[in-house]
Amino acid sequence: MLLELKVKNLALIEEAEIEFGQGLNILTGETGAGKSILIGSVNMALGGKASRDSIRQGAESAYIELLFSVDTPEQEEALKALDIQVPEDKTLIISRKILPSRSTSRINDETVTALRLKQATALLLDIHGQHEHQSLLNLHHHLEILDAYARAETAPLKEETARAYGRYQELKQKLSAMEGGLEERLREADFLRFEIEKIQEAGLKEGEEEELSARYRKLSHARRIAENLGEAYGALEQDMMARVIKGVDQAAAYDEALKEIRDQAYEAESLLNDLSRSIQDYMENCVFDQEEFRQIEERLDLIHGLQAKYGNSEGAVLKALEEKQARLEELEHFDQIRSELEEELERAGEKLEELCSRLTQVRIREAEALSEKMRESLADLNFLDVSFVMEIRRLDHYTAEGWDEAEFLISTNPGEPVKPLREVASGGELSRIMLAIKTVLADTDQIPTLIFDEIDTGISGRTAQSVSEKLREISKTHQVICITHLPQIASMADVHFEIAKSVSQGKTVTRIKPLNREESVEELARLLGGAKITDAVRQNALEMKELAERTK
Repeated sequence: MLLELKVKNLALIEEAEIEFGQGLNILTGETGAGKSILIGSVNMALGGKASRDSIRQGAESAYIELLFSVDTPEQEEALKALDIQVPEDKTLIISRKILPSRSTSRINDETVTALRLKQATALLLDIHGQHEHQSLLNLHHHLEILDAYARAETAPLKEETARAYGRYQELKQKLSAMEGGLEERLREADFLRFEIEKIQEAGLKEGEEEELSARYRKLSHARRIAENLGEAYGALEQDMMARVIKGVDQAAAYDEALKEIRDQAYEAESLLNDLSRSIQDYMENCVFDQEEFRQIEERLDLIHGLQAKYGNSEGAVLKALEEKQARLEELEHFDQIRSELEEELERAGEKLEELCSRLTQVRIREAEALSEKMRESLADLNFLDVSFVMEIRRLDHYTAEGWDEAEFLISTNPGEPVKPLREVASGGELSRIMLAIKTVLADTDQIPTLIFDEIDTGISGRTAQSVSEKLREISKTHQVICITHLPQIASMADVHFEIAKSVSQGKTVTRIKPLNREESVEELARLLGGAKITDAVRQNALEMKELAERTK
């Protein structure tokens, strides 16, 4: 459930904080007061597009924060599957900071990607915007609705179908890659044998290039090494330490406190003698071998040449060798491998067809049940004599979701045949049809919070009353947040907010205020009466509120 929304420096909103409640949360206000900005802020927090123009003029950044409660173990497990840990208090804070050049999103102070944010918030909240009902004109959305309704049966079948489809496509691509003439395959096989022979002759070993490079570097700088060590050895041969020890010894005869310094001098002499012998030994054994240098140089040239062609390391070259050997074996046993792939493809196709068929059977059965519930729900929304069916058609190809195409067909007039939704439904009717769908899906939908942004577009009168009752019905099992301009819907509010625009210090500011019962009735009167609110209008508003309370 969405507990709180905080917005700061977003468009007309300087600072706003809303505490939502359970049931039906209603937001009303004058046109242009900022209702769309409020829903837009939620969309932005959920990963929607946020431009620098959305930052309030004069502010450096905008900030949006949503506080959710995680109400069920199923939600918590789903979030954990996304590697999102739910704290002990079972809350999630989703925030977004919008700067002129970029924006950052966080879940409980952890920065997240847009994809991960959308995956998480899809479990918590669903927004139905002013124009979302237009998605009903997209046939693919019809199939998504059916599968959502029958999720318990379709979800596991669709997962299995997607895996089978992936394997089927993989085998088809492998067979397609094997197409080609005999001469082309023979040329490829000859070239592979040549490359394999060259790599094998090289006898590469892991780490060899690094070892040889170190040896090559030493030999190529042998003269410089000898000169530098000679200088160091010459410096050590000078009788400097003998003079140091003699001076310290003589001084120590007069002050016992110098004994420790004398001991340090003897120790330093011993260390320098050891160092001198080590340098001398190294110089005696450091012999430049011209033949060894040439062999290492040639070996490195060979290794670098292979790396330039097949990879930037010995491991990459050896991996390329394995791949070429596998491809050569495939070419040498071409007919056998192709036959095996064809048999495997046939089996994969049979499995995919069986899964698609099962998925279709489930969809046909569930489409009938969905259609019946849709007819009932549409009747509740003042479609007086409506026919609604869902047609399932088979495509001429497989997809990862089966081979089905679905379409809603409707008739809103007695005696008229059902026709595709896109051909007969008006904007207002589409809005109500989408609400009917949300109502039907509410029984199977696990998303706890639903937001409706002016779903009442294009309706009034008895139809508006029907829509308000339907929203109330959904709010019994879900938290519903609804922006509306209709008093019939606003009267059903469990929690009512007013969105108002005012001028403060020469700037336009949008404010959100929770209303008590008396204030809510006054707002209903404004919605009913417009500019002039009379006592009769107030009485009408009070009666509407009391009627709504009795129907809850």
